[in-house]
Amino acid sequence: MKLYEYEAKNIFSQFGISVPRFKVVSTPEEARLAAEEIGGRVVVKAQVLVAGRGKAGGVKLADTPEEAYSYAKQMLGSEIKGERVGKVMITKAVDIERELYLSIIIDRSIGAPVILASPEGGVDIEELARTRPEKILKIVVDPLIGIRDYHARQAAKFLELSEQTLRKAQEATINLYRVFEYYSCELAEINPLALTPDGGLEAVDAKIILDDNALYKYPEFSSDFTRDLSYYEAEAKKMNFSYVELDGNIGILCNGAGLTMATMDSVYVLGGRPANFLDIGGGARADLVERAVTLLLQHPKTEVIFINILGGITRCDEVANGIVGALKKTGVSKKIVVRLKGTNEEEGRKILEENKIYVIEEMDEAAGKAVELGGRR
Repeated sequence: MKLYEYEAKNIFSQFGISVPRFKVVSTPEEARLAAEEIGGRVVVKAQVLVAGRGKAGGVKLADTPEEAYSYAKQMLGSEIKGERVGKVMITKAVDIERELYLSIIIDRSIGAPVILASPEGGVDIEELARTRPEKILKIVVDPLIGIRDYHARQAAKFLELSEQTLRKAQEATINLYRVFEYYSCELAEINPLALTPDGGLEAVDAKIILDDNALYKYPEFSSDFTRDLSYYEAEAKKMNFSYVELDGNIGILCNGAGLTMATMDSVYVLGGRPANFLDIGGGARADLVERAVTLLLQHPKTEVIFINILGGITRCDEVANGIVGALKKTGVSKKIVVRLKGTNEEEGRKILEENKIYVIEEMDEAAGKAVELGGRR
């Protein structure tokens, strides 16, 4: 779950990381008053959960409260990369001498937190890693032991700071790890971490991604768990489906994560474009299958639905009844290809054939038919 910048900065501030003074507002008049209260030049920043808002017009420098009012009026109610702007942050403009980068992430390949530090912040860190990897320091932290002073010293020295600022960087690194650990983060990032002319360090931008599996520990965020999901992803999550939206036109529905991935691969290799990953899990009854199929039938991008079921504890006749139920309930007519194998396979096949739905025995053949109906990329 992604946090808004103002939420991340509130947390950073509570953990001793210096952030520029800011206020969050939802009207242009509130933006003017906030700019007057903060004083001097301010930055108006749209509060959205997408990257690249600056290039999309979501970050503006205002010299006067009137300019802050004008920029807030432009941003509020607009959309940035498909996300509506409901709030803006009015924050004090920082005099930046140099931009640095500091973050803690989970490296799933080794199952441990990693500190990332770079003397060149304010840029796309993935691009920097590709073009100038020597400019990024990676420090693996044993999660059972946690961060140690020598980790923080190593990161701070890599930032190419004066002795005056070195201790502040060490403290910022330790405090960022404390945030990461306390909030069960997947990512805690400061980009840029601004070095100011007086030797200070300010978190000009802040990004936190929480582990969804730990949200129950944080009631202040758990009630809004669908905030960074699409409508269909949010609906699927409410129904406890494993669902990820993609950019294709062939809907994928399977029982089991491995089977779903293999089915998507098969469709892609044969020239198709999967529209989603949808795993209904094992033992799905007809009503659950009906809800899952309904979700795909109602999705405007899904032109063809490929249902691939291996029936063990999942009964094929239950799956078939769920598919037919979804078609009757929605009244939506889309091309559907089904492959059923396992428990009550013959009964399931009969139900589908009676309703004129494609039933194909072999997986690759079924995937090929779905791609044929959906058109190759």
